Amino acid sequence: MDNTGTPHESTVTSYAKAPTKAVTAEGVTYAYRELGLKGGIPVVFFVHLAATLDNWDPRIIDPIAKTRHVITFDQPGVGASTGQVPDNIEAMADDAYTFIKALGFKRIDVFSFSLGGMIAQDLALKHPDLVRKLVLTGTGPRGGKGIDKVVGTTYWNILRATLTRSDPKEFLFFNRNATGKPAAKAFIKRLQERTIDRDKPISTRAFQTQLKAIQAFGRSAPSDLSTLTHPTLIANGDNDRMVPSALSTDLHRRIKGSELFIYPDSGHGGIFQYHAKFAPAAVDFLAN
Repeated sequence: MDNTGTPHESTVTSYAKAPTKAVTAEGVTYAYRELGLKGGIPVVFFVHLAATLDNWDPRIIDPIAKTRHVITFDQPGVGASTGQVPDNIEAMADDAYTFIKALGFKRIDVFSFSLGGMIAQDLALKHPDLVRKLVLTGTGPRGGKGIDKVVGTTYWNILRATLTRSDPKEFLFFNRNATGKPAAKAFIKRLQERTIDRDKPISTRAFQTQLKAIQAFGRSAPSDLSTLTHPTLIANGDNDRMVPSALSTDLHRRIKGSELFIYPDSGHGGIFQYHAKFAPAAVDFLAN
């Protein structure tokens, strides 16, 4: 960066071009990507069920990376990271903590989606001083009504997608209507913008273990989220069939002072369908 605060041309601000790196901690090699301006508090992205580094929408990441240091990573046993997927969310939060510490960060902002939001909640509860701001999208609280139904919903929609030779995310993340179908196709297309150095897809076994962990999270006693004093932004579509939209309202009620965005005529992937509205809102919220 020059002394005017303008990024050098060598600063990567496009997720499609962010190199994949690796760091080893406690016997696990974590695959990660970073982009944007280094220095200051980084924004660490926590991804969804079955997802790897290649599952982040560039229309969400790139606007944030214009002014912030952004990091995405694969949890152990996922994509290019070594190790095993744990069967519970608390252990996933411990792994995330290990990764963040391995990179030497003492303070982070968290951007999370779906399963990532469950992990983020546990991380913030366990290490409140590590997290400065929380973005929780398409997610719900521990013990949230309907979270444990995710297994049935997921398998049913994978079957529907297979029969129509579609990507399961078209069924799981978007409404199957005149608005949702084109939004789904556009989202899937954006995920293909990166053409080199793609991540390894998740294995069936790792995916099944993640599903088990989500189910257990849904069936657990609720966490006391009133202890979370972090500025928090919560967002979802109004018709989330994976993590019921009512749970976003529930999170908003439980986390004092949180902000809530519910996008109309959209599902689990509401933030991706409405990226043109949501990305600037997220940028504003995360601004120092």
